Amino acid sequence: MPDTETIGAFAIVPSNDLASAIPFWERLGFSRTGGEDQYVIMEGWGCEVHLTQAGGGAWRVPAENNPFGVFIRTPQVEAIAARVGDLVIRPGGVLRHREWGMYEVGIAGPDNLLVRIGWPSSLIKGG
Repeated sequence: MPDTETIGAFAIVPSNDLASAIPFWERLGFSRTGGEDQYVIMEGWGCEVHLTQAGGGAWRVPAENNPFGVFIRTPQVEAIAARVGDLVIRPGGVLRHREWGMYEVGIAGPDNLLVRIGWPSSLIKGG
């Protein structure tokens, strides 16, 4: 794994089928940068996400009402949303300025994971 100077907190996301979760993150623009068979590190858009295989004594991901979610904070909201338009949660997740001050989109991820991508509206020209 390459050494990075990235600082921050990163989500560890359990998945019922890790092998099928990886292509989802690749579609969002992430690349695998490390890990092993049951634990994968992905990087993209200045962010990092860690994926782990659920089950076998580890976290269990429910089939419905997944309590996990990931928020990707990046000014590249529109670029990412364009990559996964078919996964946008409709009607509520469409790309728009929200009342809480974020320009964001909601994406349906593996195992019903909520993935929100956003950037402060105040930092977007015309926001």
